[in-house]
Amino acid sequence: MAKLQELIRVEDLTTCDATAQMITKARKDGVELFFDRASNMKPCPIGSESACCKHCSMGPCRMNVNSPYDRVGVCGATIDTIVARNFGRMVAAGTAAHTDHGMGMLELFRDVVNGKNTEFKIQDPLKLLEVAKALDIVTEGRELKEIALDLYTELEKTYTQVDGEIPMMKRVPPKTLELWRKEGIVPRGAMREIMEMMHRTAIGVDQDYENLTKQISRTALADGWGGSMVSTDITDILFGTPTPVEVEVGMGVLKEDKVNIIVHGHEPILLEAMIISAADPELKQMAIDAGAKGINLIGMCCSGLDALSRHGLPHAGNFSSTEAVLVTGAVDAMCVDVQCIKQDMKRVADCYDTPFITTNYRAKIEGALHIQLDEHEPLKCTEEIVIKAITRFKTRGKTIQIPRITGRGVHGFSYEYINYMLGGSFRGSYKPLNDNIINGRIRGVAGVVGCTNPRSKQDFSHVELVKELIRNDVLVLQTGCSQLALAKAGLTGPGAAALAGPGLAEVCETVGMPPVLGLGSCVDNSRILIAASEMVRTGGLGDSIADLPAAGCAPEWMSEKAIAIGQYFVASGIYTIFGHTFPMTNGTKFEKHLFEELETKGFGKWGFADDPLEMARLMIAHIDKKRHALGIDKARERVLMDMADRRVLDAMA
Repeated sequence: MAKLQELIRVEDLTTCDATAQMITKARKDGVELFFDRASNMKPCPIGSESACCKHCSMGPCRMNVNSPYDRVGVCGATIDTIVARNFGRMVAAGTAAHTDHGMGMLELFRDVVNGKNTEFKIQDPLKLLEVAKALDIVTEGRELKEIALDLYTELEKTYTQVDGEIPMMKRVPPKTLELWRKEGIVPRGAMREIMEMMHRTAIGVDQDYENLTKQISRTALADGWGGSMVSTDITDILFGTPTPVEVEVGMGVLKEDKVNIIVHGHEPILLEAMIISAADPELKQMAIDAGAKGINLIGMCCSGLDALSRHGLPHAGNFSSTEAVLVTGAVDAMCVDVQCIKQDMKRVADCYDTPFITTNYRAKIEGALHIQLDEHEPLKCTEEIVIKAITRFKTRGKTIQIPRITGRGVHGFSYEYINYMLGGSFRGSYKPLNDNIINGRIRGVAGVVGCTNPRSKQDFSHVELVKELIRNDVLVLQTGCSQLALAKAGLTGPGAAALAGPGLAEVCETVGMPPVLGLGSCVDNSRILIAASEMVRTGGLGDSIADLPAAGCAPEWMSEKAIAIGQYFVASGIYTIFGHTFPMTNGTKFEKHLFEELETKGFGKWGFADDPLEMARLMIAHIDKKRHALGIDKARERVLMDMADRRVLDAMA
């Protein structure tokens, strides 16, 4: 535990009041959380600017970030080669995470269709037919199982194909696809692209940063338009396509008189199986016999967002709160699968006598109890977890402290529901959205997504950025930990329209929607790509995704997955801003290539800003630039306030 005088003030670490309470309690209990570890672990100044190469044993080679062209690596690699290689490997790792997740979902789909998994069944056959038709699979006059098997065979190419174009290229607007073909970046298959990316970044292979960038884009596109998109579609088919549902979020969803089980991770199968087990009459009676009033199943991080969107399951918080929630002492079992799992959660859980359980063979943690989830018989795992949680409830020994803080919001805005919401069952269309962008009621669309990071004040940049965007009539789409930041801040309900500009507020009130639409987990960024493609197809806003008055931002990113996501949005044509830090050496040719030159070729471009109001300014300026290019701009005042004015106005709202 860090010394008291070294600790940063709690109010400087987070805007989440519940997390703040638990940081204070943890410090009192002598339990170190990752907020304090971050303050005591300063980032490497060379590594943070990606100016270090350790891809062979001649190094590691450290470059001079203040004068990057003064030296080269032992092998002669320039700063541009080094930074591009590092960037490419981040994209490869992020793409691997999403595509491995997606392939797991596809294998589950195959086993359900073949009857090898009898715990689950297809919940949305209409979505199955729609995806099959989009991929030119014949559906008329055929049995659903036959269509499903053909769909599996086609989608498997997303991962294993070594030549040709991955199936989802059929969804890409023609002009955008034409650019990708011209530049040679259409993905062949995720395994092929990740393998080639790793090869080309090895010592002595690709040493031209522009050529490396092409493979970086190709690999990232295999994620956004491949692995992630397949995962989202298959998850919808198996477990149901989300529709709006009001959900309670925050640590206040924990109940002192119930058995509290938290599921944290990214693959939906664990939480979907846990929903079945938590509803089992025998297990519910076991909980009552133990003195509880029931079983309280709660989601956390991205798998929690999946269940939040589909089932209205309560959600305890995002990545930065996953240790803090254990400090309540009220968690009777924390079970995890893959991705964004802090290893130190095991130690924190031990401090509060909470069973910490890993379930996936890919992601074991030293010292943690491992209960293997067999995808053919998942309930064996989840039933055992419920029993262990009930046992812990009976033996709770330490003081329970649950923050009495929750928020409510509406989530579950899939691409399909947005289509229905705007036009109804018989006239479902994105035309009302396009029309309101053209007439200026909606200025443009922004995707605000991504992680939280202990080197940023938790949730602050997400919330302040989105407030500024909606105030300026920009409709916001959200996924991942960002979505929970906005949900806790009360910006995902229809009442948030009061904080929007007059044009966006009018549209929200007419349709009955919030100005911030939660689309799901981080893998569900593919929903934003489909929505963007539909906006192009509908007409009036250009011929490619790059023409749209749209921008993206990950204000507090921390994962390599975020870099892969950012690159597939940039390659798709979207101006994408990252906050807090960026793995780049300033003043290099590679930086100029990503931040300026890609846009001149017809792609999007990268941007960086550390202040949320500056992020908003850059995004709005870009949206206005695209409006001007489309000929739909008109004189209008951009409302941009300093933070003092904002606080006064927010207090009045």
